[in-house]
Order: sequence, then structure tokens, then C-alpha cells
Amino acid sequence: MKKAFYIFLLLLVLSGCKSKTSATSQTALKSASDEPAYGDTLIEGTIGEPSILIPMLAGDSASHNIAGIIFNGLVKYDTDLSVIGDLAESWDISHDGLVITFHLRKGVKWADGVEFTADDVMFGYKTIIDEKTPTAYSEDFRQVRKAEVLDKYTFRVTYEKPFAPALTSWGNLVVLPKHLLEGKDITKSELARNPVGMGPYKLNKWTSGQELALDAYQDYFEGRPYINHYIYRVIPDSATMFLELQAGGIDMMGLTPIQYTKQTETDFFKSNFQKFRYPAFAYTYMGLNLKHPFFKDKQVRQAIAYAIDKSEIVDVVLFGLGSPSTGPYVPNTWPYNPNVKKYEYNPEKAMQFLKEAGWKDTDGDGILDRDGKPFEFTILTNMGNTLRMNTATIIQWRLAKVGIKVEIRALEWSTFINEFIDKRCFQAVILGWSIGLDPDQFDIWHSSKTKEKEFNFVSYRNPEVDELLDRGRRTFDITERKKAYFRIQEILADELPYIFLYVPDATPIVQARFRGIKPSPTGITYNLPKWYVPKKLQRHTLEP
Repeated sequence: MKKAFYIFLLLLVLSGCKSKTSATSQTALKSASDEPAYGDTLIEGTIGEPSILIPMLAGDSASHNIAGIIFNGLVKYDTDLSVIGDLAESWDISHDGLVITFHLRKGVKWADGVEFTADDVMFGYKTIIDEKTPTAYSEDFRQVRKAEVLDKYTFRVTYEKPFAPALTSWGNLVVLPKHLLEGKDITKSELARNPVGMGPYKLNKWTSGQELALDAYQDYFEGRPYINHYIYRVIPDSATMFLELQAGGIDMMGLTPIQYTKQTETDFFKSNFQKFRYPAFAYTYMGLNLKHPFFKDKQVRQAIAYAIDKSEIVDVVLFGLGSPSTGPYVPNTWPYNPNVKKYEYNPEKAMQFLKEAGWKDTDGDGILDRDGKPFEFTILTNMGNTLRMNTATIIQWRLAKVGIKVEIRALEWSTFINEFIDKRCFQAVILGWSIGLDPDQFDIWHSSKTKEKEFNFVSYRNPEVDELLDRGRRTFDITERKKAYFRIQEILADELPYIFLYVPDATPIVQARFRGIKPSPTGITYNLPKWYVPKKLQRHTLEP
């Protein structure tokens, strides 16, 4: 990425038109009519640049955030987490749950004007299960025994066995424009950077390291979005991004805890911005490469867990905006097991475990040794993420107290993923998962998912977990599913392939002129097409 720089005036150039920016006074904000109107531009700041905009090939949240407003699935989640139609206007499910027949919307068009049909769904399905497609998401679709195009607007899938996430799996991963991709290598397609979708926005321009500019899709089947343009600005440093927010260079960002609790508690921010806070379906962890000789020993992993004070991280790094994590599910959700093994901060116990595992300070330098090798390792994380960097710093300090030397290295996001995570070239990483609303985590924990580009990159293998993952997805009975996921958490809490650190709160901020915002558990931009700015408050107007 190019280094972000601070500017006080944003010059917006879109499609040969000039952008005229007008200031908005606090009086205007309060007195403006709340009537929806078309126009204006939403500028969001983000530390991460997308890597690829074909959903089934993307493994990072930045890519999925953008692809999610360009591409559609057959179904999606509503604000109450019920499943509703997207490209499918309805569906029928057989009594045994093995057959789903989707009835597709008619008259929906891709952004290039070609009509969407069941052939596009079939093409996407065949692509995602193709061995040549480097995707981490194929497993759900390999459960399908037979896929059929019954007619232009009807698509049917039949499963070999019960599969609990069957319906929800048909989100925006799998629908592709057959007319643009048939007979081509998807990994080399220009659609990776110039996608053609059916969603509320379409890509206008992608300037590497700087921004992605999207325009409202006028023929979007659920109605043209009110906001004309959506700019996704790449600003790798959160402090610089915050200055841009203050100066009017961006309208929206995710606040760091100190920004949320301290820096935005002024009259300026209270008058000009809207802050939101809600539990995120996500957690942050330190992943350990289980093939590394230091981390093959479960007792060593447990020692590290005892040496880390999670409450300290939540208080110091998150300013209390979150909670300690004990596993791969978030509190107050039905699969979450509150009774798993906890690792309260206990450096004495950590040192005892390390000693029992053969680690001792034999030369008096304060660093433990075993077989002549000092206990030293490097934590990798992504550049620009201050929460992860601060977390790594606290872990470094705490582990030093028990005789473990830690180095910290921050990498540019795409390099981090492509050269280190995908190639398993790391000792430890600090990362986070945004988890789905269905509790199936087969792709993260199953022993078959350790290949390059797949998500079990720490190389975790446990036959009982494999069996439980399969059992959890093979029944529609929520009681039985809950038993499987509770037991998985007990095993993971004992074996610790990850040191589960914390569950953060989401803390976005949006300029006050934007109306119609309705946060949901799926994220604040869930209803982005319905956001609007009253006419008198619009800042960016286009002139020929």
C-alpha cells in the first residue's frame, strides 16, 4: 500500500464530473427536513485494502465488505437474524430437509445489462466446487449431491445428508456472471479488480493503495440507493484516519477504543457525528503454528495462556469495550459455552508448566532454554491495526516476565496474508475472525482444511473435533447441535491451538447528515441502500 497522507481538503473526481462540496452548519443539521433524497457521497475510511473482489476467492474482511455491496446471494439475513430472500424471492424445503428449490426473481439484471438466471447460480456452484478454484469456501457446496436448473428462474439442490447450514450457505459467495466467466480461468479474470454484480453499488475505479470509488446501481432490483457514491478510502493509520474524520475528509470509520471513549466526547463530535456501539460477531486471538517445535506441546501453550492477562488487554487496549474470549463463539449466543476451562492470569503457574515441559534459564540471561535453544519467537500482525499492535506489546511484556522473548513484526495486509499466512511461514500471529451467524466452523478447525488458502492455517488436528464438527452440521436439532459445539469449545479450551484473547465491541462513527441508519448484528451498513442525506444537508453535488 502507498503511505496515506493527511489532507485538509478532499477533491472528488468522478466520471468526468466535478464535485462541489458545501459546509454543513450545526443549525442546518438540526433544522433540515428528514425527508429522504437522492444524492451526496459517503466516504468511509479503512486501514485495509481489498485483495480481490470475487467473493469466493476472498479471505479478508476488506474484500468481503466491498464485494458484499456489489454481489448478491440467493438469501441473506434480516435485522432480526431471520433468513430472507435476496435473489431468490422464495424457496421450498422438503420435509426431510434434503431438497431446497429456489424460485428466483425475474427481470434482475447484471450491471452490464444481461439478465440474471438460474444458469448463473449453476455456473457459480460448479466453479466453487472445482478443484482448480483456490477457495476456502467449497466445503459447504460439496455437500450437495445434485444441482439442477429446472427452468430459467428455478434452481434446485439435493443434499446427500442433512446439512444444517444448507439454506444460509447460498449467500453471495456463489452467484457469478456466467456470460463473463464461462471458459475462463477465474483466478486470472479481470473481474477480480473490475467486478460486475447486481448489488446496490458498482465499482467505478480502484486506485491501488488509495481508494475504491463506487457508484449507485440505478437499476438495483430493490430500488436505487439514495446515496449516489460510496468512496472506500485506504488510510493504513487509524490516527491519520481520525484527523481526516475531523477535517471532513471522510464521513465514516471504525473508532479505536480511545477515540470512542475519550477523543469524541467533545461538543464538536456530539453535534456533528453519530456514534454506535454494539457487540461484534468477531474475536481476536493469537494463533500458534502447531508445526513449530515450541508449540507442539500443549503444556507450553497452556503456560503461555496463564502468562497473559486477558482482562488487562480488555481494560488497557479496548478501554473496556469488549470482553475476554474463551473460545470461537461470542457471549450471549446460543452455541457459546460459558463453562469451559479458564486461564486466569497466573505467571507462577505458567513458569511451573514451562519448567515441567523442560524449559529452564540455564545461563542466567532471563530467557528460558531447552536443548540449547532459547525460547524466542516472533508475533506477526497487520500494519496499521493499533489494537493488535498494542495487544502484541502487552503479550510481549507479560511473556518476558516468565522468560520468553518475543519480537513483534507488523506487515502490510496483502503481504501478511499471501506470503506468511497462506504459506504457513510464521511462528505466531495476532488476527481476528468475523464469524458467521451459523455456528458451523468446519473450515477453520477441521483437519482437512490445512492446505494453502484454507483457514486452518495453524494446522490443528483432533479426530474428536472433526467428528463433532460433522455431527453439528448433520442435524437440524438445535439441542443436538448445541451439545456438539459445547464439546468443541471444551476441547479447544484445553488444547489451545489459539490463545483466545478478546471479543471486541463494534464502534463505528458516521457524520450526522446521514440518516436512515439501522445497525444490526450483521453490521452497520446492512441497510446501506436506505441511507440518505436530506437535500439541504448534501455536501457533494455533481456538476457536468
